[in-house]
Amino acid sequence: MRLDGRRESSNVEDRRGLSGGAKVGIGGIGGIIIAALFAWMSGGDPLQAGLQAAQQMQAPTETVGEENFTEEEQELASDCKKILASTEEVWTKIFQDQGWGEYQFPTLVLFTNQVNSACGSATAAVGPFYCSGDQKLYVDLSFFTQMKRQLGVEGNTFAYAYVIAHEIGHHIEYLTGTLNKAHSAMNQTDKVTANQISVRLELLADYYAGVWAHYEDAMNHSMEYGDLEKGLELAKAIGDDWLQKKAQGRATPESFTHGTSDQRKRWLKRGFDTGDMQTTTFSVQNYNDL
Repeated sequence: MRLDGRRESSNVEDRRGLSGGAKVGIGGIGGIIIAALFAWMSGGDPLQAGLQAAQQMQAPTETVGEENFTEEEQELASDCKKILASTEEVWTKIFQDQGWGEYQFPTLVLFTNQVNSACGSATAAVGPFYCSGDQKLYVDLSFFTQMKRQLGVEGNTFAYAYVIAHEIGHHIEYLTGTLNKAHSAMNQTDKVTANQISVRLELLADYYAGVWAHYEDAMNHSMEYGDLEKGLELAKAIGDDWLQKKAQGRATPESFTHGTSDQRKRWLKRGFDTGDMQTTTFSVQNYNDL
C-alpha cells in the first residue's frame, strides 16, 4: 500500500513511554490475538484474559524521548498517522454521501505497555482497541511485531492498515448507534447469544475496514499487488477457530466472539469488493449464514 507523500493526521496522542494502569478496556482486533491466544493455550477463559492482565502491578511512570524510538517504530507511527488521515477523508465523504451529517474524527493514541482510557486502563496484552467512551483507538506499536512472531503473518502496510481500519469500524458502529444497541442487547441475554452478537459486531468492523479500503483505493489508487491478500491472510490468522485449534487442538463455536477465519476473510473482502454501506451483518437473520 503506497503512502508516500500522504499527510499525517493531527488527531493523535503520542503517549509512548508513559505507563498507566492495568485494567482492561474495550477489546478490538488484537484482543483475541494475544490475550485470548495465551488464555486458550493455558486452558483459561479468553474473555477474562485482559482482566487477569489487569491484576498485574502498575509500572512506574516514565517519559521516553523520541531519540529512544527505533527508526522502524517511527516509520510505523508515521504510517499509522497516514492511515488515520485516510480514514478521516474516506469516512467524511461516505457520511456526506449517505446524508449522515458530519463525520466525527476519532483520536489515535499510541502507547507503550499500558494506557488509561475512558473505558478504564489496559495493557498491551489486549492488543489494539477502541473505546467509545472517549472515541479513541489505542495502539501499542509492538503489536505489529508480535503479529508476525506469534501469528506467522508477514506484515505489510495494508495489513497494518486493516488493524487500524477495523478499530475505526467500531467507531463507525458507535456513530451510527449500532455499537450501543448491540452492547445493550448483550447485557440482556445469555452468554452464547451475547457472543454471537459480539461476532456480528466484529465482522461488521471487518466489513467497514474493507469499505474503507475500497474507497481509499478509488480515491488514491494506493493498493498494490498482493495487498488485499495480506489483509485476508491476517483475517484468517485471527479467526476464532484458527486460534483455538492452534492453541488447544479444537474449536468451540459457542465461545467465538470475533468470527471464524472464513467469516472474517469473507466480510473484509465483501466490503472491499462492494463498498456498499447498506450492507450489515445484523441484517443476516440466521447467525449460521454470516
